Amino acid sequence: MVGRKPLNISLYRLALTPAGLGKENERGHKISNERLEFLGDAVLGSVVAEYLFQKYPLRDEGFLTETRSKLVNRESLNETGIKIGLRTILQDYFLEKPFTGSKSLYGDMLEALVGAVYLDRGYAFTKNFILTRILLHFDIEGMISTTMNYKSKIVEWSQRENKNIDYKILEINGNQRYKEFVVALVVNSKEVATGKGPTKKKAEQEASKNACETLQIPT
Repeated sequence: MVGRKPLNISLYRLALTPAGLGKENERGHKISNERLEFLGDAVLGSVVAEYLFQKYPLRDEGFLTETRSKLVNRESLNETGIKIGLRTILQDYFLEKPFTGSKSLYGDMLEALVGAVYLDRGYAFTKNFILTRILLHFDIEGMISTTMNYKSKIVEWSQRENKNIDYKILEINGNQRYKEFVVALVVNSKEVATGKGPTKKKAEQEASKNACETLQIPT
């Protein structure tokens, strides 16, 4: 999976141990992959950012940020984690231990695996691992070609139709680690659509997309 024999196999065992399967140590702390996941998320984001910066030298910061977000979001990482074999490994684990994972289980494990590789082999090896064994599973050009800024469409429509628009946060669910924003798009004081997302910006984008359908705005 990684391309080399592990130098410290315990790091990889830890990376493949989600919180639901972790055991408590003598101090009562549960040993799981969450710390490695934190580290792997940072390393993955850094490598992807550099890759996009080099690949698209003429594109602006907004494009780079949005594309990176699409590559490292939970859905993308989950799918990639399954493709590289993490589900198979967990299924072997489940044979003896009852366990129900979160929706982002394989994405979390993939980030933890990146963290383990980084500690085991260093940044240069990890960068090559990400570029050659993770990013190959992403259709980057396809993601870019299907990207639609629905919020911009709504703004253009409101200016053309002389409408007042506003985005209102209805709810913020979850915890410090995983939040879900629920946002309403309000047109002339009337709520026309809602959207959900892990950030306010993504929730607004989802609300805008739903509003385009409701208001029959061509996209």
